[in-house]
Amino acid sequence: MRAATIAFPPRALRDPDTDDRDVDPAAAPAAVNSDEDASQMTSPLKPPAANSFAKFERRTPDGDAMSRLVCTDCGHIHYDNPKIVTGAVIGHEGKVLLARRAIHPRKGFWTIPAGYLEENETVEAGAARECMEEAGARIAIDGLLAVYSIPRISQVQMIYRARLTDGAFSAGPESLEVALFAWDEIPWAEIAFPSVHWTLNYWRQTEGQALGAPFGNPPGETGDATAR
Repeated sequence: MRAATIAFPPRALRDPDTDDRDVDPAAAPAAVNSDEDASQMTSPLKPPAANSFAKFERRTPDGDAMSRLVCTDCGHIHYDNPKIVTGAVIGHEGKVLLARRAIHPRKGFWTIPAGYLEENETVEAGAARECMEEAGARIAIDGLLAVYSIPRISQVQMIYRARLTDGAFSAGPESLEVALFAWDEIPWAEIAFPSVHWTLNYWRQTEGQALGAPFGNPPGETGDATAR
C-alpha cells in the first residue's frame, strides 16, 4: 500500500468557540450564492442554541425508535450522535512516539496523538493534524490500525499506524513533552487510557507487516478508565 503523506504547519492554541479555523482556500467549499446552492449542501442543520431548549421536549418521533429532543413549535429533532476521535500511533526506527498530556483528563499521563475530528475533515487528515498539533510530527500513514467503541462516553476512535517523515517532533500546547520509546522503555503504568494500551500492543503485533482488517476492542473491554 502506498503511504499517504499529510503535513500541517503548527498553529497557536486558540479558543475553538470564538476563533476562525485555518482554511486552505483551495480546499474550502465554494460560497453559497443562491437558495439552489444551499439546497445542495450536505451538512446537517446545526443543533439549536443551548438557551432555546426550553421549547424542546423529549419524546420518540414518528418513525424513530429512540427518544429525542423535539421542538414543540417547529418539530425540529435534535440528534445527539457519538463523537469521532482520530489519531495515530507513530513509529520511528523501531520506537514509538508518545506525548505526555498537559490537559485533563489524565494530565501528566502518556498517550498517542489523537483528538476529535473537525467538521468537513477526512479521518486521515484529522489524524495528521492531531499529530502535528500535539507532537509536532509530520507523518506518513500506513493504514487503519484499529477502530474502537467507547460507549460510556459515546466515542468511536479510529487509529492509524503511521511513520515520522523527517524524524522531527516537539511538544504542542496540549503536551508537556514528547518522546520516542523503545518497547521495553514504554511507561506502561503511566499510560493515559485503555485504548492506548490496546493500540500499542496492536502496533507491536503488526510492526513491519502489511495491515489487514483493523483491530477492535479486545473481548469484553469497553475502554472505561478512571478520570484524573
